[in-house]
Amino acid sequence: MVFADPGEALTRARALLDADPSPLDASVAHQVIGIWQRDFGDLRLALSHLRRAREFAARADSADREADVLATLGVALVHAGRTRDGLAAFERGVARGGGHTRARVLYRRAYVWWVLGHHREALEDVRRAIPVLRQAEDVIWTARALTLRATVHLALGAVERAEADFTAAEALWDTTGQEHDKADAVESRGLAAFRSGDVPAALRLLDEAEERYARLGTPTFMLNIRRCEVLMAAGLAPEALAEADAAIGKLDGIGGQSTRKAELLLTAARAARLAGDPHTAIARAALAVRLFAGQRRTWWETHARLVLIEARHAAGRGSGRLVAEAAAVAEKLAGFGAPAAPEASLLAGRIALGLGWTADAERHLAVAARSRRGGPPLARMTGWAAQALRARAAGSTRGVLEACRRGLDVLDDHRMTLGASELRARATEQGAELAALAGRASLVSGGPRRLLVWSERWRATVLSTPPTRPPADPELLSGMTAFREIASRADAARMEGRPVPALEREQRRLERQIRSRTLHMRGEAPGGGDRFDVGRLLERLGDEVRLVELAVLDGRVQVLLCGQGRVRRFEAGLLADAETEAEHVQAGLRRLAHPGAEARLPVVEAAGRRLEELLLGPAAAHLGGGPVVIVPPGRLHRVPWALLPSLRERVLSVSPSAGSWLRARETAPPPDGRHVLVRGPGLATGGAEVPELAGRYACATVLEEDEARVPRVLEELDGAALAHIAAHGTFRADSPLFSSLRMADGPIVVHDFERLARSPYRIILSCCDTALLASVGADELLGLVTALLPLGTAGVVACSAPVNDAAVVPLMLALHKGLGAGLSLAEALRDARAALPGDALHQATGWAFSAFGAA
Repeated sequence: MVFADPGEALTRARALLDADPSPLDASVAHQVIGIWQRDFGDLRLALSHLRRAREFAARADSADREADVLATLGVALVHAGRTRDGLAAFERGVARGGGHTRARVLYRRAYVWWVLGHHREALEDVRRAIPVLRQAEDVIWTARALTLRATVHLALGAVERAEADFTAAEALWDTTGQEHDKADAVESRGLAAFRSGDVPAALRLLDEAEERYARLGTPTFMLNIRRCEVLMAAGLAPEALAEADAAIGKLDGIGGQSTRKAELLLTAARAARLAGDPHTAIARAALAVRLFAGQRRTWWETHARLVLIEARHAAGRGSGRLVAEAAAVAEKLAGFGAPAAPEASLLAGRIALGLGWTADAERHLAVAARSRRGGPPLARMTGWAAQALRARAAGSTRGVLEACRRGLDVLDDHRMTLGASELRARATEQGAELAALAGRASLVSGGPRRLLVWSERWRATVLSTPPTRPPADPELLSGMTAFREIASRADAARMEGRPVPALEREQRRLERQIRSRTLHMRGEAPGGGDRFDVGRLLERLGDEVRLVELAVLDGRVQVLLCGQGRVRRFEAGLLADAETEAEHVQAGLRRLAHPGAEARLPVVEAAGRRLEELLLGPAAAHLGGGPVVIVPPGRLHRVPWALLPSLRERVLSVSPSAGSWLRARETAPPPDGRHVLVRGPGLATGGAEVPELAGRYACATVLEEDEARVPRVLEELDGAALAHIAAHGTFRADSPLFSSLRMADGPIVVHDFERLARSPYRIILSCCDTALLASVGADELLGLVTALLPLGTAGVVACSAPVNDAAVVPLMLALHKGLGAGLSLAEALRDARAALPGDALHQATGWAFSAFGAA
């Protein structure tokens, strides 16, 4: 009962002790309390109760009872970090017990061997236990033993064997009422799904297990560790670090297991390293190493040492000693049969290369490269990264590019199993090193065309295919409705000056619930989308249009100027300097959105000139006189490109990638030509352009006041030829897919747009901050604009800065005048800027808007 209904078991055990039980019954009661405290409470209290349980077993003169208690005591001692005492208790337990009881003792010792990282010993004990448990028809303990064996198989990388044991165990659990063990089985299946490369299934199963544990009121420290592993593989390392640190704090608060704390510290160290925080990683990993060493857990200690070396290397430390330490760790991990062994060999080779030790590097990298032939996707990518570094050291550009291509193909296949656009975007971080290696190799020997191909190979890849449509999930839909209601109430409360902490807490809870369910979606599209063709791009550009793709290599901007049938390369400034200047420009535009800031105009214009030098360099003199398409890296998405002197009077559009621009250019408009005008609440001008536009577009659908509700707006937007939305926009840097436009019944968010069968062919967002995007992964962007482009939208006009509502109205009216004359969005926006009054307020408003895509 202590695993089926822990609270009830604890209550009954205490009641039994209050009733002056026999020594045999008292032994059972103290053991139950000891198990409860060991797994869910204070480990010191657990040891006290288990020692008393053993004393009562001895008084009852029951060898089997004493053996059973010794096994439970052995587990508790090992979890307390007293490994030698715990193993000694098991020796006595195996000697005292017989038959069925000895099999249960062997199962628990196998569990301890797994905790300690002694996998072969664990398999041997469980091999001896399972036939005896089956013969005794002990369903519960047989299922536990099968689950344990499966978990050990996973640690050794034997996924198929693990899945077979998990399946057999689950069939047995279905015949019992052991709710805790059933939850554990679901958790274990989540781990198996992760090991086989199915991240969405892993997240879904781990969330289901957490719900089951919550109903039982039991802590979930092991589940925290496993979910953190999955989050890290999905590119969500900061979230994994936060979860691991919170679990450590909770464990410390209850005086919990020392072994589990060490495992959580190791998880936190890995997450911190992946999140780009090497100093936190060093602190967490060093403490984990000390704890594992004291617990005599060599397998775990070796894994912690690997993370410690990785963090030290990331912090800029490179030395012969570090190479030797990494090599020793790799050898130990290989001896354990641990899947992480290639990572350690790759690390040793990478550090050796940095020191110029080519012979040592080749030896270690050759070992790591073997993993490219099989195993989970991320293990194969480790192998291809090692192979690429070997080729670079050998001076083989062809070898570098081939290894990078093969490695990125593996990641593409993995990425497309993910349904959520956020996971796809963040997963690209795993290939950043391969992309950088290929870019450098192309720069050295391949010419501008090859550099363009590789820049495109790893730019805005998430936009190459539409995201998986969210399922018709009643819980997800009701969660979205509740989220809108709460967000709407919170906005109303803020406007009235009322406190909103409770509403904000509920809004965050609903956001977590919605996000969790969308992350469960599995991808549908095979492969990595269309392959980029330079010839096709140049043919579409013709002689007049220029496409400027900005690639960044080793911190410097490389300008790839495409047009007139060729690709030319120019070198510009440092990316870091350009980012700083872009922040200054954004600050200036924010000031100019308010009357009376005219004195800031020359400062902003000067910053625009500096930005041009940093971002275009000598290429600015070769742009010709026709339209220009800018393809910036993710970190420069906030640049107001129309402010740059050489672009100010041009037909100018922006695209996340050249491939994305091509797809937009080749997207056909819908045949019915429907126009939709939407006016949200709370605008300073009341969305003054919408009534006038309604007069121009006689057949337009106009949604305003109570009609501008999210379900109706989405219904009308689906498949429209042109949509104009005047509404307050909010960009969420912390959670970009909850960036929103305010409607009458609450916010319409990116998750809503992803439900459209086809987003509007052209969409104009006359709202602040709608062009703001979050840069994630290797070079991916998340936000409103990038949600629309893969769904059928060929052109978007949006704003990258706060603007003056009154100044937006004449800009929008002039923009639609150009569209009515048959111009593209970029042409109409250029003419609309020119038609505005010449004061600073209107100029800043014009610069803040950009045309995206090619419609």
